[in-house]
Amino acid sequence: MDIEIIAQGISLIGMAINVLSFQRKEQRQIVFMQLIGSTFFGISYIMIGAYVGGLLNVVSMIRAVAYWQRERFHAEKIHWVYGVGAASLCVYALSFAVFGTEPSVKNLIIELLPAIAMVLSTVGFYLGSARAVRFIGIVCSPMWLTYNLFNFNIGGIIAECIALVSIIIGILRYDLKKGDKKSEKTKS
Repeated sequence: MDIEIIAQGISLIGMAINVLSFQRKEQRQIVFMQLIGSTFFGISYIMIGAYVGGLLNVVSMIRAVAYWQRERFHAEKIHWVYGVGAASLCVYALSFAVFGTEPSVKNLIIELLPAIAMVLSTVGFYLGSARAVRFIGIVCSPMWLTYNLFNFNIGGIIAECIALVSIIIGILRYDLKKGDKKSEKTKS
């Protein structure tokens, strides 16, 4: 079998797990499923030579373990946000310094998008609510979608399109309904 086909299949598995994660009610459940999805995506990105995506998914896996086991790793502390931010910027720099990505304007922007998304999603996990994860996901998903389009990661492209729809459904199911109920109670 061709390595490209295997990589795309692995990314499709990661996609299914990540998309389903946004339908979980609790933040801890979302984070655990994101950990598993990141593992599959990290492998697929490395296989297709999209090293920033692969390494950022390794950072994502570490971050997911920390936020999944929040108390054990003291993930409520801001140092996790700074640590992931620093790691994401290091991965971005490694893309050009170690992996030989040409530092063209296009590449400088495309390789930066998932690093920014990683930092923003970490802020969502730090805030500690499923609502924050979903609302920040609305911003991060298009960044990863753009990265996936330029690296032609089919599973990643499909994942981000479905993730956007899934996030919107999650927001409608859990976040906006609660707001409507609160406003109804205050009207009474």
